[in-house]
Amino acid sequence: MKTSEKPPWAVCWSIAGSDSGAGAGLQADLRAFDALGVHGCTAVAALTAQNSVAVPRIDAVATDVLGAQLAALADDLPPAAIKTGLLGSVANLQCVAQAVDRLRHARPGMALVVDPVLRASTGTALTNPALLQAYREHLLPRTTLLTPNRAEAAALLGWPPLVTCADVEAAAETLQALGCQAVVITGGDARDGLDSGHSLDFALTPQTSGWLSLPRIATRHHHGTGCVFASSAAAAMARGFVPMEAVVLAKMATTEALRHGRPAGAGAGPVRPQAGFALNPDNLPRLGLPGQGPDSLLAAPPAFAPLRHPAIGLYAVVDSAAWVDRVLAAGVRTVQLRIKDPAHPHLHAEIQQAVAATAAAGAQLFINDHWHPTIALAAGQPHVAVHLGQDDLAAAGPEGLAAIARAGLGLGVSTHAFWEVARAWALRPSTIACGPIHPTQSKAMPWLPQGTANLAYWVALLPLPVVGIAGMTPTRAREALAVGAAGAAVITAVTEAADPEAAIAALQQAVAAGQADWGRLPRPAPPGLPQSTLRLP
Repeated sequence: MKTSEKPPWAVCWSIAGSDSGAGAGLQADLRAFDALGVHGCTAVAALTAQNSVAVPRIDAVATDVLGAQLAALADDLPPAAIKTGLLGSVANLQCVAQAVDRLRHARPGMALVVDPVLRASTGTALTNPALLQAYREHLLPRTTLLTPNRAEAAALLGWPPLVTCADVEAAAETLQALGCQAVVITGGDARDGLDSGHSLDFALTPQTSGWLSLPRIATRHHHGTGCVFASSAAAAMARGFVPMEAVVLAKMATTEALRHGRPAGAGAGPVRPQAGFALNPDNLPRLGLPGQGPDSLLAAPPAFAPLRHPAIGLYAVVDSAAWVDRVLAAGVRTVQLRIKDPAHPHLHAEIQQAVAATAAAGAQLFINDHWHPTIALAAGQPHVAVHLGQDDLAAAGPEGLAAIARAGLGLGVSTHAFWEVARAWALRPSTIACGPIHPTQSKAMPWLPQGTANLAYWVALLPLPVVGIAGMTPTRAREALAVGAAGAAVITAVTEAADPEAAIAALQQAVAAGQADWGRLPRPAPPGLPQSTLRLP
């Protein structure tokens, strides 16, 4: 930039084709950028003569003209992320690849989201074998996130149509091996038996992998869907989200855009991205466990028991039954027994004692990790729930989670990022814990502290009890409850306090004050998007 003043928003470029009907291409990308709150810039790579029913003409822009656009933008509006769409020619694709290299010399972390536009929604072919080869040689090795639909993924690889889940997963792995950091193969183009009325995408990223599912929106007005998905992902990455978070947000943004699609001609009308898309829980996809196919996402989730006390309040996390007794005596009514040693010699006795003590006190108890003995020792106890972290979810698997539900137990799940929230949401647990809200001393983690604003966002999005976890002091606990959190989880604030009973009294007073604040004070609008929780490399 020519000035040292920091811009008030992230800059995101779209290098794509201009759609004279304004349904897709650069025009759709700009609408998506606005919905995500980034400043969108455009470089025209191709001109199309098209409307809602046909694309009678496509002309690639002269490469020197494209290069001039990119140079002008780089001089004053360097991007945090770039999205590419229709590029029009091999020369233009190579021009883009060279520009990406130059930009990354100054900004090594700049994201490149590639939407390989190979066919218009009207059916018109937009590519040729030479351009496909150029994608493989020049663009995919530079790609942060590739967003083909199933037909485009097959075309890029020279494969037959992808008709099974295994086909899709293998294609994603092969595309990643060509140099893409992350790949999401979208299912919006599927019209076979694979999706069963759902839009199923498969994501393979450095953070995690899995199938994402949402019910398919019944509309014929879907022009520009792929453009909006890719540009929404690019905008999310420009705002600092890592690829898997960007995929979740892109699916949410595209789903909302489909809800608002409307006719603008005789053919399929354009989708219409909307600000506020990320506050609609109906847009939050279900994300499957790693290695799990989409079948379980299409079925109803296990029916976990509801919490005895949905207004959780102070949530004490302790490592022994003796501590359970002590915090109960001090007035705590939600306790987690967190014994991290799976070979603890008295594990069963500790669980039995904690179950009995909380039952006698009219309290509720979460057992961390140890779901096998919890089922054996506490099945049918309405005050007992299992609490699992993300690794423990994967270890339990669909069979273990179903067993917890059959035992009549509740389920709490820890989350740290958007994709983990989506994975927890797929299970419809009894409660979701979000954190770290503040810096924590309990364990080393890669996650960024989220702050109370992120907690307010999760409360607004999720229609179930949300717990704020990590770094809670009395002041922070009051803030957490004041934005609608059902509870504030504490570990060292109690167990390492010089006077644990006094610490509990102060925290209980703060929690009660926060609950009162939530009930009586005007509620500011929650942020439309959370902050990213994992720093980009």
